[in-house]
Amino acid sequence: MNIPLGIIEGFYGKPWSWAQRARVAAMLSAHGYRFYLYAPKADAYLRRQWQQDYPPEWEAQLSEFAAHCQHHSVSFGIGLSPYQAYLNFDDEAKRALTRKLTQLQRLGMRQLAILFDDMRGDLPDLAERQAEIVAWVSQRCEVERLLVCPSYYSSDPVLDRVFGQRPAGYLQQLGQWLAPDIDIFWTGEEVCSREISPGHLLQVGKWLGRKPVLWDNYPVNDGARMSQYLHLRGFTGRPVANAELLAAHGVNPALQAELSLIPALTLADSYRLGPRYQYGASMRRAAQAVAGEALADMLWHDLLALQDIGLDRLGERAAELRGRYAALEHPCAREVVAWLDGEYRISELEVQTQ
Repeated sequence: MNIPLGIIEGFYGKPWSWAQRARVAAMLSAHGYRFYLYAPKADAYLRRQWQQDYPPEWEAQLSEFAAHCQHHSVSFGIGLSPYQAYLNFDDEAKRALTRKLTQLQRLGMRQLAILFDDMRGDLPDLAERQAEIVAWVSQRCEVERLLVCPSYYSSDPVLDRVFGQRPAGYLQQLGQWLAPDIDIFWTGEEVCSREISPGHLLQVGKWLGRKPVLWDNYPVNDGARMSQYLHLRGFTGRPVANAELLAAHGVNPALQAELSLIPALTLADSYRLGPRYQYGASMRRAAQAVAGEALADMLWHDLLALQDIGLDRLGERAAELRGRYAALEHPCAREVVAWLDGEYRISELEVQTQ
């Protein structure tokens, strides 16, 4: 089943290097991934300091990566979070946003996402305020695709607890206010959904008045709790029937760029194989393609420890695992070692301040 697949680099914590991004975009392009949305929460120029211009060296790196994506037939996009601009979208905010859009278009972006996620949302006219900003942007920015992430991007009540009670009818209103050619992100019934069913997507499509773009929060592992786990298993709970109900399927990857390739390849398998898909067998094939046969066997053998037990509960086994992976010269092995050493831990303070 043909559906646009992509990477949404939208996690909290330590961002990837440019070399890692280039590797991910190049490898996944050969497996049907057609877009890359650059939106790391740690990039303050896209979030809490969005009013500031990128320094020249940042602009050069982004432009180079955009060209790299184009070379591999991957549409390069940027996710901009005009942090709480909807609280006061005045002339000063409009001038700052004009400058930012001008710079972003110079970089060679072909897609733009306006992200209202993880901000206060308990305002009765929230949908109207956000739609006003998006309409304003659409008149001043020429891109192939314009997307929006709502403040309430899931049915999960955790969003209401953290960011305030969602306004009644928010999604329906946002869908009505936004032009029909603007795409809307959705993560499922949960922020990190274990399953995304056709029945749920049918309902969301009715709310939004269009097929949603799935922002899939697997294998992402940011946050104080999730950063203790390596998400390596193949995708499950995403039936091929979803393809007809989605405008696109984007994957929010893990903090570990190289290891993220393994589950990302299995998602392509799941759509390609449909009912013949087997997530375990697909994971083993993907791990062999990414890491080689010997290291793939190790990852399969240690899967329970890496993905299910968690860093704080490994105890003495952590040293044994570290010794075996440290002996190997491979980016995947180095990521496992760095994870065991605690280099990927994320505090709640980082999540609150990025």
